Amino acid sequence: MREDELASAVVAHFEAAFDGVEVALEEPYDHYGNRGSVDVYVRTSPPNRVEYLIELKADPAVRMAAGANEILRQYRRMERYFYADDAHDLRKRLGRDAPAVHLLLLFAPTTQCVEHVFEHRRLYGSVDPELDVDGVPAERKMAFLVNLGEAAAGGLAFISVNGDVGFEAEGFRRSIPENSQLADAIQDADVDFGGPGESPDQDE
Repeated sequence: MREDELASAVVAHFEAAFDGVEVALEEPYDHYGNRGSVDVYVRTSPPNRVEYLIELKADPAVRMAAGANEILRQYRRMERYFYADDAHDLRKRLGRDAPAVHLLLLFAPTTQCVEHVFEHRRLYGSVDPELDVDGVPAERKMAFLVNLGEAAAGGLAFISVNGDVGFEAEGFRRSIPENSQLADAIQDADVDFGGPGESPDQDE
């Protein structure tokens, strides 16, 4: 599975799930030499505009990365500099209590991605979901993509590995759709969740 396949599914999902949505691929940013691009940049329509900055990781990316730190550094650059350049801004609105920005790091539902996230589960799990961007409520999410086949109907889903329910939690396993690509990947992966009521060995 390649990242362009993931990008196609994400675009199809947002175009089906929202009316008047704006979607850009490889959206660049540049703040005093801190350059980069976001795999998918999504803005829903006014008046309640919500923005999604999405980094996608499939097998080639996790295979080439030196580890989770390298992937998270790229993600943090996006968080730090995307809205710092002159091409992007956020409209503040008084009384907003839900996130207006979602910063998503989304992994493919493959065996290699499962093994990568499991190996580095403490790092990914420690990413705090809550933040604000220039005073605007925002949310960070590390997650696996599921229901790729339902993207064209707006049925794509993201199963988080940070926040209240992490990779090794029973709630994470219960949220995985049966007979899904992610369920198959976890079955085939070299990971050990431990038995019922047990926590897996986290030595790294």
